[in-house]
Amino acid sequence: MAGSSGFDPELVISHKFPETTFTYNERDVALYALGIGACVRDALDEKELKYVYHMDGQPFIQVLPTFAALFTAGATGNIQDLPGLQFDPRLLLHGQQYIEIYKPLPTSGCIQNKVTVSGLHDKGKATVLELDTVSYEKESGEPLCMNRATIYLRGAGGFSNPSAPYTCSKYPANQISPFKIPQSQPFAIYEDCTQESQALVYRLSGDYNPLHSDPEIAGIAGFSRPILHGLCTLGFAVRAIIKCICNGEPTKVKSIMGRFLLHVYPGETLITEMWLDGTRVLYQTKVKERNRAVLSGYVVLHHLTSLL
Repeated sequence: MAGSSGFDPELVISHKFPETTFTYNERDVALYALGIGACVRDALDEKELKYVYHMDGQPFIQVLPTFAALFTAGATGNIQDLPGLQFDPRLLLHGQQYIEIYKPLPTSGCIQNKVTVSGLHDKGKATVLELDTVSYEKESGEPLCMNRATIYLRGAGGFSNPSAPYTCSKYPANQISPFKIPQSQPFAIYEDCTQESQALVYRLSGDYNPLHSDPEIAGIAGFSRPILHGLCTLGFAVRAIIKCICNGEPTKVKSIMGRFLLHVYPGETLITEMWLDGTRVLYQTKVKERNRAVLSGYVVLHHLTSLL
């Protein structure tokens, strides 16, 4: 797309996606929890058993807030249909995920999704596309949550004047706050080992990209073996924060910000470090075996002082 004079970014920004629905039940909630490691280390852990089992029946199990990311499955439509936006899908990178939770997620439901392009930025060698998905309970019409996926389209930049590159964001500038991982000792550290089959379990929640299951596809992409889904790693990190900072209460989470830094191989050990910053919990997740940061961000809580 570089140097394309026929590309009109305003047509992308104003593009209307068709609304989609997402239906799920208690089995999907439990399967997702297992996919992000709940109860894998300790099946008797009372802070996590509630995500997969309840003595009064499955309709009473609790839902992890990162389950909201599943609502976007298929909701973004086909971004290749965006007018004039030409890119190689093999070079697409999921850079960030931002989630706002408006009310506790029900254990089952039918969700209506409305998707908009919330941002478009020319980075020269890449285009950054931001997609907002607002999810509503179909029956009541009440909003449940919002997801913002930041997608890097490598090789698709250079469509505007290099001296004044095109950039447009349709959301409040202060909605996502800047963050920096502290150099001080973390307030809490949680270590969790992913399973060799982790990606194969997580994919059953709806992301069937063969990069996470097919060794040949992973090799073509430059990896020695299939890698873990970025949203799975995010689920591990937020689950650690809920367990260590929120005393196991998932409803304390107000919003989530995650920046994907590096891939994770199933079977590697994840170490999530946490720092308190007002009602924010800053976090960084590292792979123990390679001593590399793979994810960073923050989680905003409704309250903090009463949790510790």
